[in-house]
Amino acid sequence: MATPTSAPSLTGLAPVLALDTRVLVLGSFPGAASLAAGRYYAHPRNQFWPLVSAVIGEDLARLPYEERLPRLLAHRFGLWDVLAGCEREGSLDSAIRNPAANDFARLRTLCPVLETVGFNGQASGKFAPQFAQAGYHTVVLPSSSPAHMAMSFEQKLEVWRTLTSAREDLQHRLFLQPSLF
Repeated sequence: MATPTSAPSLTGLAPVLALDTRVLVLGSFPGAASLAAGRYYAHPRNQFWPLVSAVIGEDLARLPYEERLPRLLAHRFGLWDVLAGCEREGSLDSAIRNPAANDFARLRTLCPVLETVGFNGQASGKFAPQFAQAGYHTVVLPSSSPAHMAMSFEQKLEVWRTLTSAREDLQHRLFLQPSLF
């Protein structure tokens, strides 16, 4: 008698964070290409690296992966996923079973100046309310996945730019406040 096959148990990638990270982009869970390569957003058609490059004003997509992460951190951007592990066949979020969330309680210690958390797609965006409740500015972004082609790159980029505009708006408001002295 044959036993039913189950999806493989998978473990996600390590966070890319620094003490001065101000913007964190959270995906749901790495796709098969990313897990195989041990790299965030490794699928060649994933638009993450071109999108974040346009937002920060530096073309990280042209750099070798090993150089991208330090440059991303230099712009005070971090990367992680909402899930630490799961069971899944393929790369679709809809195929995720038995999800296990990452330990976000330690985020304040790891990134004490973190302001904005962007969620790369609707699956990770389900975690936005708990981050907003914790005091972070949250943005649910259109997915950079090649499976999400309902929006053009330019339409996605318009939303992705809000990752930094929130901080710029705050700095602008603080600058414009009348002096108390």
